[in-house]
Amino acid sequence: MSEARFGEFVLVRRHGYVAELVLDRPKAMNAVSTEMARSIAAACTALGEDRDARVVVLTSSHERAFCVGADLKERNSFTDADLVRQRPVARGAYTGVLEMPMPTIAAVHGFALGGGFELALSCDLIVADRTAVVGLPEVSVGVIPGGGGTQLLPRRVGAARAAELIFSARRLEAAEAGELGLVDQVVEEGRDRDEALALAARIAANS
Repeated sequence: MSEARFGEFVLVRRHGYVAELVLDRPKAMNAVSTEMARSIAAACTALGEDRDARVVVLTSSHERAFCVGADLKERNSFTDADLVRQRPVARGAYTGVLEMPMPTIAAVHGFALGGGFELALSCDLIVADRTAVVGLPEVSVGVIPGGGGTQLLPRRVGAARAAELIFSARRLEAAEAGELGLVDQVVEEGRDRDEALALAARIAANS
């Protein structure tokens, strides 16, 4: 298994024809800073150009969280001008995942909230363990989901259900998320990464 690091917070591991894109900012529960967003986008670009990468699995190095969304400490320090400059950088991370040319799978455990859940929604498939808590709580702090959630969520659950989930800022545990189709598989605690990698290997064998 080979590894390549993209900046301080993103790691790519190779498992044959499967590439694992690891969110690796555990001290901040993978909160997406500007630097981390750049690294995610760079890793996605590199993987998109790698003809030996047949499937990509998006995982987390944090034991209790997939990704808690935007780095609010950084965001709260920004001026309006900073926000304007940062917006396309953040968008590049989500677009990078969404537009990768091969199948993508998110392996989710613990918190996947706001922009963190939008990263998972940007993947083709989501495998979640029983500890997963997902949702788009942005309206509770006066903003709307900015990482594609307003478009991606309706594709999974329909416009009316998506509107209810976004407007209410409701968080859902794994079982309900599975029932509603927000995630594709619900697996035993601690098994999300292994099951996602196994699924990726099966898909890669057909590619």
